[in-house]
Amino acid sequence: MLDTTIRHDWTRAEVAALFDLPFNELLHRAHQVHRALHDPNAVQVSTLLSIKTGGCPEDCAYCPQAARYDTGVAAQKLMEIDEVMERARAAKAAGASRFCMGAAWRGPKDRDIPKVAAIVSAVKSLGLETCATLGMLGDGHAQALKDAGLDYYNHNIDTAPEFYGEIIHTREYQDRLGTLEQVRDAGLKTCCGGIVGMGETRDQRAGLLQALANLPAHPQSVPINQLVPVPGTPLANADRLDPFEFVRAIAVARLLMPASVIRLSAGRQQMDDAVQALCFFAGAGSIFYGEKLLTTGNPDVAADRALFRRLNLHPMEVVEHAGTVHADIMQTDDAVAGQAGCGQGCGCSTAA
Repeated sequence: MLDTTIRHDWTRAEVAALFDLPFNELLHRAHQVHRALHDPNAVQVSTLLSIKTGGCPEDCAYCPQAARYDTGVAAQKLMEIDEVMERARAAKAAGASRFCMGAAWRGPKDRDIPKVAAIVSAVKSLGLETCATLGMLGDGHAQALKDAGLDYYNHNIDTAPEFYGEIIHTREYQDRLGTLEQVRDAGLKTCCGGIVGMGETRDQRAGLLQALANLPAHPQSVPINQLVPVPGTPLANADRLDPFEFVRAIAVARLLMPASVIRLSAGRQQMDDAVQALCFFAGAGSIFYGEKLLTTGNPDVAADRALFRRLNLHPMEVVEHAGTVHADIMQTDDAVAGQAGCGQGCGCSTAA
């Protein structure tokens, strides 16, 4: 029997059992849930722009924007509104319906919030959904961003609680949960997921998804990222994850969080079309659109359009209601490509 119950009490054993299902059985179950609650042939399209690049004081082992790693990413100041608006208009013309903005901060200072709020308000005026990932938020920051018109705040938990200390030492796992609580309390939608392929075991991948599913409220958007190894970072030589294992992660995320939109996020450039197609079948209903994710590559717009045509997928159309914009901008073949950005699509202080 099809079960789309929203639960927050998943055990590790239950999640591990889903990962262990025969591949075809897992995909069948996941697709049934996806079809029951989502349009299986529609994909929400987002574009990400780094509005403040490099110089981050954190030590996230995957991140090319950490100041302590020699990755060739130079620190830059916060972009001006006019430049951000130019990129946002191009992204909308290319078919994006949500514009995500990332800043390489441990967390914004009080003086940064009015500047970011002004950018959010300007982008919102274009009829785009807005999302920001700025790191850990201080008192009142989430509410100020909400008042400016922010729809989503992205802040990933990255990995299983017990593996977290192997990847990051400059902030605690609880710090991430605290920011997520502020985001929910302000009434913002939550974008929260993690990265797989960082050397974790399958049981630890199960732990990541269990932690996401057992949050007080399921994130409305759940980016599942495959590590993009970047020279100069501690994970530069990480073994590549089996692509079928990545598809399993998408399928299990779909089963654990039935109503959430699961985003096929960073790492798509390393996936062939067949793997991406399996991910869409398994329950992925969102992608980042554009040639760059903060500092790492992403399939270009033409490649994504060709894949959509081959699979008979279509972008969601924009529907306005109750103060927010829901994805759905029909793209045209002569649209201008937007510049996106997101180091790992991770959604910590330096990616979404």
